Amino acid sequence: MEESIEHSALSKAGEAAASLKTTVDRPQTNGETSGWTPSSWTTKPIKQDVVYDDRKAVAKALAKLERSPPIVTPTEICKLKKSLEDVALGKAFLLQGGDCAELFDYCEASMIESKIKLLLQMSLVLIYGAHKPVVRIARMAGQFAKPRSSPTEQHNGKTIHAFRGDNINGYDPDERTPDPSRLVSAYFHSAATSNYLRASLASGIADLHSPLDWGLGHVKETGIKAKYERIIDSITESLRFMRTVGADSASSGLETVDLYTSHEGLLLEYEQSLTRRLKTPAAQRTGPVATETVNSPERESTVSDDGKEWYNTSAHFIWIGDRTRALNGAHIEYFRGIANPIGVKVGPSMAPDELVSLLNILNPHLETGKITLITRYGEHKIASILPAHIRAVQRSPHHGTVIWQCDPMHGNTFSTAQGIKTRNFSSILSELSSALSIHRENDSFLGGVHLELTGEAVTECVGGSEGLKDVDLSTNYTSYCDPRLNEKQALELAFLVAESLRGR
Repeated sequence: MEESIEHSALSKAGEAAASLKTTVDRPQTNGETSGWTPSSWTTKPIKQDVVYDDRKAVAKALAKLERSPPIVTPTEICKLKKSLEDVALGKAFLLQGGDCAELFDYCEASMIESKIKLLLQMSLVLIYGAHKPVVRIARMAGQFAKPRSSPTEQHNGKTIHAFRGDNINGYDPDERTPDPSRLVSAYFHSAATSNYLRASLASGIADLHSPLDWGLGHVKETGIKAKYERIIDSITESLRFMRTVGADSASSGLETVDLYTSHEGLLLEYEQSLTRRLKTPAAQRTGPVATETVNSPERESTVSDDGKEWYNTSAHFIWIGDRTRALNGAHIEYFRGIANPIGVKVGPSMAPDELVSLLNILNPHLETGKITLITRYGEHKIASILPAHIRAVQRSPHHGTVIWQCDPMHGNTFSTAQGIKTRNFSSILSELSSALSIHRENDSFLGGVHLELTGEAVTECVGGSEGLKDVDLSTNYTSYCDPRLNEKQALELAFLVAESLRGR
C-alpha cells in the first residue's frame, strides 16, 4: 500500500528543505544564520539547485529518507578519519576512484566486484611505489548526481532539463523532469551497493592469498611492459615471502582490506535527511585537534557532553565541488557542521586567500586529516596556480593539517572533432607528474590521487599502452557524463605513479 504523506512525520528541518526545493512559494534566502543545524543551509544562496514541481512528493521522499537507517556508521567514519590523519602526516597515501556518475544499473554484482578488484590492484602497486599503506576510497554507493554547466539543453528543437544524474532525472528525454522519488531510489541503490561491497570484502574478494590477474597483454611497448612485469614480480615475491614465514596468518590483514565510500555532496536535501546526531566511538573522542582555533562561526558538531556529533550517514567521505564552494553558500554551510572527513575541489578560479578562508570555515578546530584539498587545474595551468595555493596554506594555521590530492581528470577534458568528450592519458599523467614535482619543490608532498575510472573495458579516454585513438572511442563508450579510465589505463597509471614515487 502506498504510504500517505500524513503518516510520514517529516521533521521541521525536512519541511524547510521541502519548501526550498519546490517551485511554489519558495522562501527567500538572505544568507543570515545563527548557529549550525542540518537545515541551516536553507538560509543560504545555493548553486546547482534542483527544483521540483510537487511539494508533497518532495516531503514524502524526504520523510522516507529521514526514517531510513544509516548507510554507514560513526565507527567506520572515525576509522577513516584516523587513516586520513596518517595521510596528512605523510604516513600513508590516498587512492580515491570510481565512476564519474553512477547509474542505478551499476548496482550489479560483477560491476561492483570489478571496481573493488581494480582499486585493490592499484593500491598494491602504489604501496610498492610509496613504501606506505594506502587508504582506499571508492567513488561508489552514492555518486549519482553531477553538476552541469547548464540546467537545460536542446532536443529536437525543444528545451528540456539536462540529465543531472539518476537520483534526479532519467537520461531518456521523456524522463528529464526532476523526480523526488529518485532520491529514495538512490538511497536503496546506495545501501545495496554498500551491503554487497561489505559482503564481498568479508567473503575474501580482497584476500591476497588468491592469485591476482595482472594481464599485461595490452602493453605493446616492450620496455614499458618489462618495467611493469618487474613491479608485479616484486609484489608477488613479497606476498610469497610473507606466506613462507607465516606472516600471512589470520591476524595479518591479508584476508581483507578497508574500502570506504564517497560521493559529491551535491543534493543537500538528500544529505540533510541522512544526517544524524550519533555517538562518537569512545576511542575517537580525543582526536588530533590543535590547541589553537581560527576565527570562524561556531559549529555544533564538536563532541558534546553526551558524546554525540552530527554525522552524514550517506557515505564515509563526501566532497564539495568546484562549482558549489562559495564561502557564503549553502554547501559550505552544510559541510561545516558534519563530523565526517570532507573534500573540497580546488580549481583555477580559487584565489589563495579564498582557500584559507574556506579552510577557516570548514575546519576551525584544525583537525589533522579533516580536509582533503582535491586540486584540478589542467596540465597547462597547474604550474602557475598550485605553488601559490601551497604557500597560502603553509602560511596559515592549517599548515600540516590538510591532505593534498591531485584530480588530473577534470581539467583535461576536451571534445574530439566528432564532438565526443574525452581525456588524453598523457595529459592525465602530465598533471599528476607535475603535482608530485611541484609539491617537492615547495617543501610539501602529494598525499593522494583522485580518479574517474571503471573496472570495465570501456573506450572513453584516448592514449595509454593500449594506444586508443579518437576513432576507437565509439567501440564501447558507455558514460552518460564524463569519460573514465578503463581498467588497463587505470592500472597503467598506478604503475607510472608508483615508479615516480619510488624515484623521489
